[in-house]
Amino acid sequence: MSHASQAEEAARDYAAWQQAVAAVLAKARRVDVSELPADPERLLDTTTYDGVTVAPLYTRRDETPETALPGAFPFVRGRDAHRDVNRGWQVSAAFGAGESEPKVVNQAILDGLENGISAIWLQVGGDGLSAESLAAALDGVLLDLAPLTLDAGVRAVAAAEQVLAVIDARAAAGDGVTDRASVAVSLGAAPLTSRFAGHADVDLAEAVALARTAADRAETVRAITVDGTAFHNAGASDAEELGAAVAAGIEYLRALVDSGVTISKALGQVEFRLAATDDQFQTIAKFRAGRQLWARIAQVCGASEFGGAPQHAVTSAAMMTQRDPWVNMLRTTLAAFGAGVGGADSVTVLPFDVAVPAGTLDTSASFAARIARNTQLLLLEESHLGRVLDPGAGSWYVEDLTASIAAKAWEFFQQIEADGGFAAALESGLVADRIAATREQRASDIAHRKTAVTGVNEFPNLAEAPLADGQSPLAGVARYGAAFEALRDRSDVFLAEHGHRPKVLLAALGPVAEHNGRTTFASNLLASGGIEAVNPGTLDLATVTGIVRDSETTVAVLCGTDKRYGTDGVPAVDALRAAGVTTVLLAGPEKTFADAEGADRPDGFLTARIDAVSALSELLDTLGAK
Repeated sequence: MSHASQAEEAARDYAAWQQAVAAVLAKARRVDVSELPADPERLLDTTTYDGVTVAPLYTRRDETPETALPGAFPFVRGRDAHRDVNRGWQVSAAFGAGESEPKVVNQAILDGLENGISAIWLQVGGDGLSAESLAAALDGVLLDLAPLTLDAGVRAVAAAEQVLAVIDARAAAGDGVTDRASVAVSLGAAPLTSRFAGHADVDLAEAVALARTAADRAETVRAITVDGTAFHNAGASDAEELGAAVAAGIEYLRALVDSGVTISKALGQVEFRLAATDDQFQTIAKFRAGRQLWARIAQVCGASEFGGAPQHAVTSAAMMTQRDPWVNMLRTTLAAFGAGVGGADSVTVLPFDVAVPAGTLDTSASFAARIARNTQLLLLEESHLGRVLDPGAGSWYVEDLTASIAAKAWEFFQQIEADGGFAAALESGLVADRIAATREQRASDIAHRKTAVTGVNEFPNLAEAPLADGQSPLAGVARYGAAFEALRDRSDVFLAEHGHRPKVLLAALGPVAEHNGRTTFASNLLASGGIEAVNPGTLDLATVTGIVRDSETTVAVLCGTDKRYGTDGVPAVDALRAAGVTTVLLAGPEKTFADAEGADRPDGFLTARIDAVSALSELLDTLGAK
């Protein structure tokens, strides 16, 4: 079949699909097909926080030119054409946080290596290891087989000196490593992104000095990490994270070149750390787009072949929940899948309990670490996801999404450059303000339950144990479920003081078949705010006084059909008020009580798209929760 014939056939198939879509939408909207727009499928489009339109169907019409193979500019399909497909990406795990004893950290690292990890992310300083104890912590760790990434903040220089001294001492003693470049260490200096996040770090001059030293090593040593998770944790969209990260990266390049480092060596000193979320396709496309963007920077600098910077994926801290934290296992599985398929060089899966105060769950830290590690091992060793480089290549959807995210990220990068570059954009507030707007929009969507956070604003488990007191381990991260979890915290305080949670009576009208939909809706909505729904069954107006007394609450929610509200709504409201209910809410739209006035009208209306955080907060106030 000729290309023209294929195009004609594709056009006919698409037109037939359009007609089918129109028929379904017309039926669902109870309108005539003629009342729909010319392209009815556009009604099914969704828009991301980057303003990228996601279509309901992608076809050959969306095909783009094939990109270069992995290992070749622009590195969309991966930076390494020779990655071991039996190994896949590197399974990274974090060590050292909260543990200052080097022998303990060393044993944890060795145990991890024996059980499947292949890369080490080591915290130094703070409440962790001292820089001087690194030699002991790395005893027996073969850095030519397991790459090391340091996270040392202001201690980056001291930590780097210690690690390089360890490498030199081993080489002098004859460590048997014939290819010195196989020894891979990232020193982790991140002054620019740390500045945005408010974390203490070395200054730019110290990072440049480290890079100058690292660039002359025979080993593969990279001094600088562009930590995009700093932007993600503040609420950035995918394109905003990439755009800001690229802007920070080019600021490093300028500083390095100004200090006398060649552009090729400067590019070799930069790696990226990016967040992976449970939106698998967004994550796949983000990592592919990130490589394309940095390759473009290298091209403009005249060093295209050096544009393949390593990517370290870390599962999103912002998506992790304190409530029903077991669901985090599913979130991190999707995130690791997306990062791995998207071509990340190494992936760190955060433990499922990372957002929960210590002592809340009856599980050990080793259990959480094992689940995090095994999440990746299952993907690699049982699902064989590493066997194919860039399996998303050629997917019309993935290719279109990659190009769209890259374009949006480049726009943001250009805005930062127009503002004077990354440092200037931090000073002016451009980066922070842009990210804050996205954070607020996402928070609004979650509050209105347009965006579901399972176990938090959808399908909450009101029976789970209260959280232990203590500071959240993820303080400073704009976690998606935080607003609803704050409501649940208020409920926990109420429970501790009263022996039961705040309660609301469900006043069901009509038979179960009529009210079940709205009683279920109301129960789930209330539970997301930590409020217990008391459901005695269909409301009997003759015994309403006893029902209200037994419910031990003065707040009730009427639940029934719109038709039932028209006949029984006002009498039910009056009966509830007479029985001592001071606040009557209605599960349904206000139009169902359009003709009611004064005390006959409910005090509020609960619908699927209300600002649930605001409504539930007010309800907790009414119920006496602090």
